[in-house]
Amino acid sequence: MKRDSVLSLIGIAKKAGKIAAGEFQTEHAVKSGKASLVIISEEASENTKKKFRNMCAFYEVPIFCYGTKDALGAAVGCEFRASIAVTDAGLSQSLEKKIVSMRDGGYENGKNQSS
Repeated sequence: MKRDSVLSLIGIAKKAGKIAAGEFQTEHAVKSGKASLVIISEEASENTKKKFRNMCAFYEVPIFCYGTKDALGAAVGCEFRASIAVTDAGLSQSLEKKIVSMRDGGYENGKNQSS
């Protein structure tokens, strides 16, 4: 199943040390220029989603809503996570391709989708 392949790739990125998980670490990675991709849980609050959409638009970092808090957390070895930043460009591109192929280009940050 494609969803499993995305979560598996997130797990690989975690093992490689290329993940910033949790709101504080994700925000720090974006603002410091280390984040190549941000993934927000579909269950995250609207305020959290808006905060990261605006931040990622300003810093020009692709952002996607994907999975549940539990699924994202399990992928990075935690109980639950609402946000994850991927700090490796190659892994980010692979994740982006997998998510886009599932959604036919459903970017969250407005590149292909009008808000």
